[in-house]
Amino acid sequence: MAHTEPPDTGGDPASAATIDFFETASAVFSAGSVGDTLAEVVSLAVATIEGCDFAGIFVVEDGAVVTPVHTHPDVVDLDSLQQVSGEGPCLDALAQGVTVYADDLSIDARWPAFGPSATARGIRSLLALPLLANRPPGESLGALNLYGRYPQAFGVIDRARGLLLGALAALALSIARTHEDDERQVANLHAALATREVIGQAQGILMERERISADSAFDILRRASQHLNVKLRQVAQDLVDTGERPETGERSDASDDRP
Repeated sequence: MAHTEPPDTGGDPASAATIDFFETASAVFSAGSVGDTLAEVVSLAVATIEGCDFAGIFVVEDGAVVTPVHTHPDVVDLDSLQQVSGEGPCLDALAQGVTVYADDLSIDARWPAFGPSATARGIRSLLALPLLANRPPGESLGALNLYGRYPQAFGVIDRARGLLLGALAALALSIARTHEDDERQVANLHAALATREVIGQAQGILMERERISADSAFDILRRASQHLNVKLRQVAQDLVDTGERPETGERSDASDDRP
Protein backbone atom coordinates (compact mmCIF):
# COMPACT_ATOMS: atom_id res chain seq x y z
CA MET A 1 0.00 0.00 0.00
CA ALA A 2 1.39 3.41 -0.94
CA HIS A 3 2.21 5.72 1.91
CA THR A 4 0.21 8.96 1.96
CA GLU A 5 1.90 11.96 3.47
CA PRO A 6 -0.26 13.86 5.98
CA PRO A 7 -1.41 17.29 4.82
CA ASP A 8 0.49 20.39 5.89
CA THR A 9 -1.19 21.87 8.97
CA GLY A 10 0.68 25.14 8.81
CA GLY A 11 1.82 24.65 12.37
CA ASP A 12 -1.75 24.79 13.74
CA PRO A 13 -1.80 22.57 16.88
CA ALA A 14 -5.56 21.96 16.60
CA SER A 15 -5.28 20.79 12.99
CA ALA A 16 -2.31 18.60 13.85
CA ALA A 17 -4.24 17.04 16.73
CA THR A 18 -7.20 16.33 14.43
CA ILE A 19 -4.97 14.64 11.86
CA ASP A 20 -3.23 12.70 14.62
CA PHE A 21 -6.60 11.48 15.92
CA PHE A 22 -7.78 10.21 12.56
CA GLU A 23 -4.45 8.57 11.75
CA THR A 24 -4.45 6.81 15.13
CA ALA A 25 -8.10 5.77 14.81
CA SER A 26 -7.45 4.43 11.30
CA ALA A 27 -4.51 2.35 12.54
CA VAL A 28 -6.50 0.99 15.49
CA PHE A 29 -9.71 0.05 13.69
CA SER A 30 -7.99 -1.43 10.66
CA ALA A 31 -6.42 -4.09 12.91
CA GLY A 32 -9.27 -6.59 12.49
CA SER A 33 -10.83 -8.44 15.42
CA VAL A 34 -11.39 -6.91 18.84
CA GLY A 35 -8.34 -8.74 20.17
CA ASP A 36 -6.25 -7.44 17.29
CA THR A 37 -7.61 -3.93 17.86
CA LEU A 38 -6.67 -3.95 21.54
CA ALA A 39 -3.24 -5.36 20.69
CA GLU A 40 -2.78 -2.50 18.21
CA VAL A 41 -3.68 0.01 20.93
CA VAL A 42 -0.99 -1.21 23.34
CA SER A 43 1.56 -1.45 20.51
CA LEU A 44 0.83 2.14 19.48
CA ALA A 45 1.15 3.25 23.10
CA VAL A 46 4.71 1.92 23.31
CA ALA A 47 5.59 3.15 19.82
CA THR A 48 4.19 6.69 20.09
CA ILE A 49 4.37 7.63 23.79
CA GLU A 50 7.98 8.36 24.60
CA GLY A 51 7.88 7.48 28.29
CA CYS A 52 5.91 4.25 27.83
CA ASP A 53 8.07 1.13 28.06
CA PHE A 54 5.28 -1.45 28.49
CA ALA A 55 1.52 -1.33 28.02
CA GLY A 56 -1.43 -3.58 28.71
CA ILE A 57 -5.20 -3.57 29.03
CA PHE A 58 -7.27 -4.67 31.99
CA VAL A 59 -10.79 -5.88 31.18
CA VAL A 60 -13.55 -7.30 33.33
CA GLU A 61 -14.81 -10.72 32.20
CA ASP A 62 -17.42 -12.58 34.24
CA GLY A 63 -16.63 -10.47 37.27
CA ALA A 64 -12.87 -11.10 37.13
CA VAL A 65 -10.09 -8.77 35.97
CA VAL A 66 -7.87 -10.22 33.24
CA THR A 67 -5.09 -8.89 30.98
CA PRO A 68 -5.92 -10.09 27.45
CA VAL A 69 -3.28 -8.00 25.66
CA HIS A 70 0.12 -6.65 26.69
CA THR A 71 3.45 -5.74 25.15
CA HIS A 72 5.68 -7.53 27.67
CA PRO A 73 5.30 -10.43 30.12
CA ASP A 74 6.16 -8.08 33.00
CA VAL A 75 2.79 -6.39 32.46
CA VAL A 76 0.96 -9.54 33.51
CA ASP A 77 3.19 -9.80 36.58
CA LEU A 78 2.58 -6.16 37.53
CA ASP A 79 -1.16 -6.51 37.01
CA SER A 80 -1.17 -9.64 39.17
CA LEU A 81 0.67 -7.75 41.91
CA GLN A 82 -2.15 -5.23 42.02
CA GLN A 83 -4.81 -7.90 42.18
CA VAL A 84 -3.02 -9.84 44.91
CA SER A 85 -2.38 -6.71 47.00
CA GLY A 86 -5.82 -5.30 46.26
CA GLU A 87 -4.36 -1.90 45.41
CA GLY A 88 -2.74 0.00 42.55
CA PRO A 89 -3.35 2.72 39.96
CA CYS A 90 -4.95 0.31 37.48
CA LEU A 91 -7.47 -0.98 40.00
CA ASP A 92 -8.30 2.58 41.06
CA ALA A 93 -8.84 3.66 37.45
CA LEU A 94 -11.07 0.64 36.88
CA ALA A 95 -13.10 1.07 40.08
CA GLN A 96 -13.45 4.87 40.02
CA GLY A 97 -13.62 5.50 36.28
CA VAL A 98 -10.95 8.21 36.45
CA THR A 99 -7.43 8.59 35.07
CA VAL A 100 -4.81 7.75 37.68
CA TYR A 101 -1.18 8.84 37.30
CA ALA A 102 1.69 7.77 39.52
CA ASP A 103 4.75 9.82 38.59
CA ASP A 104 7.04 8.01 41.05
CA LEU A 105 5.87 4.74 42.57
CA SER A 106 8.94 4.59 44.84
CA ILE A 107 7.60 7.46 46.97
CA ASP A 108 3.85 7.38 46.27
CA ALA A 109 2.04 6.68 49.56
CA ARG A 110 -1.27 5.75 47.90
CA TRP A 111 -0.21 2.15 47.29
CA PRO A 112 2.13 1.08 50.11
CA ALA A 113 2.21 -2.56 48.99
CA PHE A 114 2.17 -2.24 45.20
CA GLY A 115 4.48 0.79 44.87
CA PRO A 116 7.63 -0.82 46.35
CA SER A 117 6.94 -4.10 44.52
CA ALA A 118 6.65 -2.31 41.16
CA THR A 119 9.76 -0.27 41.90
CA ALA A 120 11.68 -3.46 42.67
CA ARG A 121 10.74 -4.67 39.20
CA GLY A 122 12.11 -1.51 37.58
CA ILE A 123 8.83 0.40 37.11
CA ARG A 124 8.67 3.94 38.48
CA SER A 125 5.77 5.54 36.55
CA LEU A 126 2.30 4.26 35.77
CA LEU A 127 -0.54 5.89 33.85
CA ALA A 128 -3.91 4.10 34.11
CA LEU A 129 -6.75 5.23 31.86
CA PRO A 130 -10.31 3.88 32.28
CA LEU A 131 -12.19 2.58 29.24
CA LEU A 132 -15.46 4.49 29.49
CA ALA A 133 -17.19 4.46 26.08
CA ASN A 134 -20.99 4.31 26.47
CA ARG A 135 -20.68 3.56 30.18
CA PRO A 136 -22.36 5.29 33.14
CA PRO A 137 -20.13 7.69 35.10
CA GLY A 138 -17.70 5.79 37.29
CA GLU A 139 -18.27 2.48 35.50
CA SER A 140 -15.59 1.29 33.09
CA LEU A 141 -15.09 -1.68 30.78
CA GLY A 142 -11.46 -1.91 31.81
CA ALA A 143 -8.31 0.19 31.82
CA LEU A 144 -5.41 0.96 29.49
CA ASN A 145 -2.25 0.84 31.60
CA LEU A 146 1.04 2.42 30.59
CA TYR A 147 4.23 1.55 32.48
CA GLY A 148 7.45 3.59 32.51
CA ARG A 149 10.88 2.69 33.86
CA TYR A 150 11.67 6.26 34.86
CA PRO A 151 9.94 8.65 37.26
CA GLN A 152 7.77 11.40 35.75
CA ALA A 153 7.76 9.46 32.48
CA PHE A 154 4.46 10.83 31.16
CA GLY A 155 4.18 14.53 30.33
CA VAL A 156 1.04 16.41 29.35
CA ILE A 157 1.28 15.43 25.68
CA ASP A 158 1.92 11.79 26.60
CA ARG A 159 -1.15 11.76 28.83
CA ALA A 160 -3.26 13.34 26.09
CA ARG A 161 -2.19 10.65 23.63
CA GLY A 162 -2.90 8.01 26.25
CA LEU A 163 -6.42 9.39 26.65
CA LEU A 164 -6.91 9.15 22.87
CA LEU A 165 -5.76 5.54 22.77
CA GLY A 166 -7.89 4.70 25.79
CA ALA A 167 -10.96 6.22 24.13
CA LEU A 168 -10.36 4.16 20.99
CA ALA A 169 -9.86 0.97 23.00
CA ALA A 170 -13.05 1.67 24.94
CA LEU A 171 -14.99 2.22 21.73
CA ALA A 172 -13.72 -1.05 20.27
CA LEU A 173 -14.66 -2.95 23.42
CA SER A 174 -18.06 -1.30 23.63
CA ILE A 175 -18.88 -2.19 20.01
CA ALA A 176 -17.77 -5.76 20.60
CA ARG A 177 -19.85 -6.10 23.77
CA THR A 178 -22.91 -4.67 22.01
CA HIS A 179 -22.44 -7.15 19.17
CA GLU A 180 -22.13 -10.01 21.66
CA ASP A 181 -25.31 -8.86 23.43
CA ASP A 182 -27.18 -8.73 20.11
CA GLU A 183 -26.00 -12.23 19.21
CA ARG A 184 -27.01 -13.50 22.65
CA GLN A 185 -30.50 -12.01 22.29
CA VAL A 186 -30.92 -13.63 18.87
CA ALA A 187 -29.77 -16.98 20.28
CA ASN A 188 -32.21 -16.66 23.20
CA LEU A 189 -35.04 -15.86 20.79
CA HIS A 190 -34.24 -18.91 18.68
CA ALA A 191 -34.12 -21.06 21.79
CA ALA A 192 -37.48 -19.70 22.95
CA LEU A 193 -39.07 -20.40 19.58
CA ALA A 194 -37.65 -23.93 19.56
CA THR A 195 -39.02 -24.51 23.06
CA ARG A 196 -42.48 -23.34 22.06
CA GLU A 197 -42.39 -25.61 19.03
CA VAL A 198 -41.46 -28.78 20.91
CA ILE A 199 -43.98 -28.07 23.69
CA GLY A 200 -46.64 -27.57 21.04
CA GLN A 201 -45.73 -30.90 19.44
CA ALA A 202 -45.96 -32.66 22.82
CA GLN A 203 -49.33 -31.04 23.51
CA GLY A 204 -50.57 -32.19 20.13
CA ILE A 205 -49.54 -35.78 20.83
CA LEU A 206 -51.35 -35.80 24.17
CA MET A 207 -54.43 -34.10 22.76
CA GLU A 208 -54.72 -36.63 19.92
CA ARG A 209 -53.92 -39.70 22.01
CA GLU A 210 -55.99 -38.86 25.08
CA ARG A 211 -58.62 -36.63 23.47
CA ILE A 212 -58.06 -33.76 25.87
CA SER A 213 -57.85 -29.99 25.51
CA ALA A 214 -54.67 -28.01 24.89
CA ASP A 215 -54.80 -26.63 28.44
CA SER A 216 -55.15 -30.12 29.91
CA ALA A 217 -52.24 -31.41 27.81
CA PHE A 218 -50.06 -28.53 28.94
CA ASP A 219 -51.05 -29.20 32.58
CA ILE A 220 -49.84 -32.81 32.24
CA LEU A 221 -46.49 -31.58 30.94
CA ARG A 222 -46.25 -29.00 33.73
CA ARG A 223 -47.01 -31.53 36.46
CA ALA A 224 -44.54 -34.00 34.96
CA SER A 225 -41.86 -31.29 34.93
CA GLN A 226 -42.42 -30.65 38.63
CA HIS A 227 -42.54 -34.36 39.50
CA LEU A 228 -39.43 -35.31 37.53
CA ASN A 229 -37.61 -32.08 38.46
CA VAL A 230 -36.62 -31.41 34.86
CA LYS A 231 -37.39 -28.49 32.61
CA LEU A 232 -40.71 -28.41 30.81
CA ARG A 233 -38.95 -28.34 27.46
CA GLN A 234 -37.08 -31.56 28.27
CA VAL A 235 -40.31 -33.30 29.32
CA ALA A 236 -41.88 -32.28 26.03
CA GLN A 237 -38.80 -33.34 24.03
CA ASP A 238 -38.78 -36.77 25.70
CA LEU A 239 -42.44 -37.25 24.83
CA VAL A 240 -41.85 -36.24 21.21
CA ASP A 241 -38.78 -38.51 20.94
CA THR A 242 -40.16 -41.61 22.69
CA GLY A 243 -43.92 -41.30 22.47
CA GLU A 244 -44.14 -42.25 26.14
CA ARG A 245 -46.51 -40.32 28.37
CA PRO A 246 -44.54 -38.47 31.08
CA GLU A 247 -45.07 -39.44 34.69
CA THR A 248 -46.79 -36.87 36.87
CA GLY A 249 -46.48 -38.86 40.09
CA GLU A 250 -50.23 -39.25 40.41
CA ARG A 251 -52.17 -42.48 40.56
CA SER A 252 -54.39 -41.37 37.70
CA ASP A 253 -51.50 -41.06 35.21
CA ALA A 254 -53.09 -43.55 32.93
CA SER A 255 -56.29 -41.54 32.59
CA ASP A 256 -55.38 -37.93 33.44
CA ASP A 257 -57.86 -35.33 32.20
CA ARG A 258 -59.77 -37.68 29.94
CA PRO A 259 -63.44 -36.70 29.55
